Amino acid sequence: MTTSIDPSAEPRSTEHQSTEHPHGKEVLDALSPLHRQLRQAVPDVYKGFGELHRAAFAAGALETRTKELIAVAIGVVEGCDGCIASHAQAAVRAGATRQEAAEAIGVTFLMKGGPATIYGPRAYDAFCEFADAHEQAQERAQA
Repeated sequence: MTTSIDPSAEPRSTEHQSTEHPHGKEVLDALSPLHRQLRQAVPDVYKGFGELHRAAFAAGALETRTKELIAVAIGVVEGCDGCIASHAQAAVRAGATRQEAAEAIGVTFLMKGGPATIYGPRAYDAFCEFADAHEQAQERAQA
């Protein structure tokens, strides 16, 4: 059975669901000082990683948003909350929708099974958190 999804009917979250396990900005905020400290110790490694990151996410045959959604899915499969948060935020900034994120996360259920049903909802919550913040910023800019 094929289900047709109307993108214009995409549900809009007014507030992401908060839980005891952080998923979005809180994860990034916790990791930031740790990255800063390690970056000071190995700046060339971080510089190289940054160059790899820019090259991997540059638009090509796949748009950046598609690549970011792939990265979110990999974060789910690997159980990496920092990866999930970072790439969920980047996917929102690249123009991905909640429905696109949900469907990318849905593929992880097939490929990873039960563990993906734990990290998948965390990833979707992180995506919605960043999408809500992005939409609110756009509304403030238009006001």
